[in-house]
Amino acid sequence: MPGVCVALVSGGIDSPVAVARMLMQGWKIFPVHASQEPVTGPVAEQKTVKLLKYLLELEGPLGNAARENLSRELYVVPVAEKLALFTEKWNHTEYFIHMKRLFSSIATIRGQEINATHLLTGENLGQVSSQTLGNLGGIEIASNLLPLRPLLAFDKVDIMNMARMLGTLEISEGSEVCDALGPNKPTTVANKEWLEKSEDRVGGLQHLASDCYSKLRIINL
Repeated sequence: MPGVCVALVSGGIDSPVAVARMLMQGWKIFPVHASQEPVTGPVAEQKTVKLLKYLLELEGPLGNAARENLSRELYVVPVAEKLALFTEKWNHTEYFIHMKRLFSSIATIRGQEINATHLLTGENLGQVSSQTLGNLGGIEIASNLLPLRPLLAFDKVDIMNMARMLGTLEISEGSEVCDALGPNKPTTVANKEWLEKSEDRVGGLQHLASDCYSKLRIINL
C-alpha cells in the first residue's frame, strides 16, 4: 500500500526518476535537498527546483499525481560545514558513507514531522562507491525510515532512458558536484563500529543532523 515518504532529491538524473515512479504508485512525497554550498555552486539546488516544478507542471496522469501527492515545499538543508568534518585522515575514506548517513538522518527528522514511514532515494546498486551492497547497509541503519529504492536494480543506461522519456534528462545532465570533498579511493565495505566511532568523534551523527536541520530553508515550488 502506498504511504508517506521523504525523498532525497539531488538534481541529478536518478532521484527525479525515482520520485516520478513512486508518484505513479500513489505515494505522498516530501522532498528534501541537502545543499553543499558554498563548497559547490548553486546549480544542484537550481536543478532540483526545476525538476520538481517540471513534474508538477506535466500534463496527464503523472502531472495529476504530482499535483495531488508531491509537497509544494522543498526543504533545503545546508550540509557543507558538517561534511568538511569528514575530510580528516582518519575518516576521509568513509566520506561518502558518512555523507549519505547524514542525509538519511536529516531526512529522518523531516519524516518525524510528517509521520513518514519510508525514505525514498534514487540509489542504484553498485553505481558509485557509496552504493555497494555493504555501504548501502551501513547507510540505511542510520535511519528508522524504511528504504524505498525503486531504481536499485536498474542499469544506469536504463535509468537515463527513463529520464529521457520522462523529460527530465536534459535538466539533470551536467557535472556532478557531490564529490567535491570526497577521497580518491573511497571505502566500499562499511564498518558499522568504525563509522559510529568516527561520527561520535566529531559530535555524533544526530547532533550533526539536527544542527544542519536548524538552518533549513523552505522553497515554495
